[in-house]
Amino acid sequence: MQAAIRLARAASVREEVPVGAVIVADGDLLAEAHNETVQRRDPTAHAEMLALQRALQKAGADRLPFATMYVTLEPCAQCAGALVLAKVGRLVFGAYDGRCGMAGSVYDLLRHPRLNHRPEVVGGLLAEECGDLLKRFFQSRRATL
Repeated sequence: MQAAIRLARAASVREEVPVGAVIVADGDLLAEAHNETVQRRDPTAHAEMLALQRALQKAGADRLPFATMYVTLEPCAQCAGALVLAKVGRLVFGAYDGRCGMAGSVYDLLRHPRLNHRPEVVGGLLAEECGDLLKRFFQSRRATL
């Protein structure tokens, strides 16, 4: 999770919402990314999506059942859906997202019983530190308006 937090800080410096994600398998780093929605002018360029794309490319696969994603914020619907489609084995996230979180906060898409894949989900790892990054980012944005 520390690597994901480092990436979230890098996103913040680039004026991106500070979310970072890493994907590991067997102790090896497969991919890492931070939000790039502003830079790419693409609302789908979330850290989780970019990390998934890179990990799948590196693994030469279309699924990652052997992998764990660490991300600083509970995934949104888009990212949770992608985690299910990629059949990621495990998700570990930091801060809960009461507005958009799809791993239990708003809805629990990742554990929906009708889906053909349900990753193991662990939430709240270093939640305070991850949440503080987001709070500071949005406070600074509001202060400049």
